[in-house]
Amino acid sequence: MDSNLTGQIERITYSNEENGFTIARVKVRGRREPVTVVGTLMAPVPGEVLDMRGQWSVHPRFGEQFKVSGYQTRVPATVAGIRKYLGSGLIKGLGPVIAGRIVDRFGKNTLEIIENDIQRLAEVQGIGKKRIAGIAAAWQSQREIRDVMLFLQGHGVSSGYAAKIFKHYGQRSIAVVKENPYRLATEIFGIGFVTADRIAGKLGFAKDSAVRIRAGILYVLQQLSDEGHVYYPYGRLVGKSAEILEVDRKPVTGALGVLALERKIVIEDPNGAVEDFQNDNKAVFLAKYHLCETGISQSLHKLLRARRSIREIHTDRAVDWVQRQLAITLAENQVQAVRRATESKLLVITGGPGTGKTTIINAVLKIFSRIAPHILLAAPTGRAAKRMSETTGFGAMTIHRLLEYSLQKGGFQRNAERPLKCDVLIVDEASMIDTVLMYHLLKAVPETACLILVGDVHQLPSVGAGNVLNDIIASAVAPVVTLNRIFRQAKTSRIVVNAHKINQGIVPVFDSGDDSDPHNDFYFIEQDDPARVLDIIVELCRKRIPRRFGFDPVEDIQVLTPMHRGVVGAGNLNCQLQQALNPGEGGVSRAEQTFRVNDKVMQVRNNYEREVFNGDIGRIAAISWPERQVVINFDGRSVDYDFSDLDEIVAAYAVSVHKSQGSEYPVVIIPIVVQHYILLQRNLLYTAVTRGKDLVVIVGSKKALAMGIRNNKTRQRFTRLRYRLQDYELD
Repeated sequence: MDSNLTGQIERITYSNEENGFTIARVKVRGRREPVTVVGTLMAPVPGEVLDMRGQWSVHPRFGEQFKVSGYQTRVPATVAGIRKYLGSGLIKGLGPVIAGRIVDRFGKNTLEIIENDIQRLAEVQGIGKKRIAGIAAAWQSQREIRDVMLFLQGHGVSSGYAAKIFKHYGQRSIAVVKENPYRLATEIFGIGFVTADRIAGKLGFAKDSAVRIRAGILYVLQQLSDEGHVYYPYGRLVGKSAEILEVDRKPVTGALGVLALERKIVIEDPNGAVEDFQNDNKAVFLAKYHLCETGISQSLHKLLRARRSIREIHTDRAVDWVQRQLAITLAENQVQAVRRATESKLLVITGGPGTGKTTIINAVLKIFSRIAPHILLAAPTGRAAKRMSETTGFGAMTIHRLLEYSLQKGGFQRNAERPLKCDVLIVDEASMIDTVLMYHLLKAVPETACLILVGDVHQLPSVGAGNVLNDIIASAVAPVVTLNRIFRQAKTSRIVVNAHKINQGIVPVFDSGDDSDPHNDFYFIEQDDPARVLDIIVELCRKRIPRRFGFDPVEDIQVLTPMHRGVVGAGNLNCQLQQALNPGEGGVSRAEQTFRVNDKVMQVRNNYEREVFNGDIGRIAAISWPERQVVINFDGRSVDYDFSDLDEIVAAYAVSVHKSQGSEYPVVIIPIVVQHYILLQRNLLYTAVTRGKDLVVIVGSKKALAMGIRNNKTRQRFTRLRYRLQDYELD
């Protein structure tokens, strides 16, 4: 039977902004000690008064608790309560010191003054017009967000998402949600269709409502694009959508027609000519991906048929000259690559580690720098661009920076109307470039320029949709040079040698692990028990590697894992490694994570406004409760995050192999266990090993390692770029 309890929040012991789950200590009249309250509380604030209903229980470890099933909030009435309430970080920019001065001046009337006569705050030392305006805006925002949160609470929305909804829609939040809750799934990062659908159900939307089915189809297509597909076969999409939405196929086919008329999707019929369709002769694209894929094809063909801006080069002389200039002798396929680069408008150079890709880039740069005034270098990630700059001596940029992306100005500022000023563009780590980014890049490349794409096609494909580099190679519209010879210097690295063995389907041979061998940069520690694998990894990071090799346990060592879940998945590894490498109390909680100062974190979505991108790794420099902000240092640049935006970052002591693409780390540790068998693939292991620069340690089962190396079946991605490039009709 439910009981009622009224009390003032004394302290927040734990609060999860993702789902609102909170453990708080509440001061209750008539009780000497505060009561432990457990339940879903939306943005709880110390000093706040709660009228709660729920049930008493006794936890075997923590004792008596009041489990909240429902509640209402009231502002505090006592001076002490008001002081705690205002100084808790409730209002951005108002910390305990200033809050104390306000309460000392106005006492019990403080909240009434802020509500009805806020200009009187000027009577308090240290508060001027600018701060009053800030407090007024924050107070109004807090009051409005409370109304939104109370509405959304009844419809299963967490406090963290409620804050995002309010930030996006403002005072219109409740009206928007009531009218079409499915907008949340496409317009608010982090709120997916499942959450929006739950809200819609509580608002009375039927399962077979047209708006639900259309939103559901777009959700399914987006999920499929997240898996790498640019399109999906029509019949399979109908079946998958009907299954997920729990409706018949007929309303799904009807909704597809409406979405096509609304130009949110494109349905394409290749007349059964493409075997990928397997008798399912229609392809369904989200409109964005259809535009991008067709745009890539058009841009590449325009590039190929245009004359180049640089003068003709005598290739034999150029090859001889550059070898003398660099004091090297190029191998046969390296000579071929340099020749092709000096002759072609478009060239693909692909090869694994130690095969001389950097040597070719340097040779080509040396030649072109004599005759081409404008040469640009780029890579998909900041780390890859930085490494490219270091190995070539030329300045390289991320593709986003090259294209001058600006959120305020509406996206990429370099495009067909304002192309890049270049005669030659060399792009490294091209296997990472997805369909959308390649579309925008090619739009900005002048038709008269030469484009050289450098990458390793044996690595995992791009995180985003598409398989662009492989499709360009398979189309045969451009010359391709494949580098497969490991050069003498690289042969001394067991990392390089074993990476190539893995790529050839050969299990690496592990020696006795003699630490006295200066070339021994690759180790395997055999352990079949995942729990022991976890313990070994923690000990390697915390003591063994730093002590033996001198590497910093946080900055230099990166754990790469195939999975997110499980004992040695990224989630649990991060929890254990944080406790070992950055222990302590406090911090700010988000979802199932607690972030502390000095934690290693990763950005998990592109944020163009902050200029941080999916896969960027940084360190938490500061946490400000009054400002409700976390400051993260990314390669020497400080970036501010509101607490409500922390779903954009995750702990990064351990990251997935996919997230590591384009990066290089001094030390890589890779757990390989049989429980990972679903994801164990040759290209995944190859990608993980090639991320290590100075040291690679695999911990796990030899059986699991062999399983992964044998599995060379890469998951099919539905794309049509290859066929578009082959079938493109020139004007």
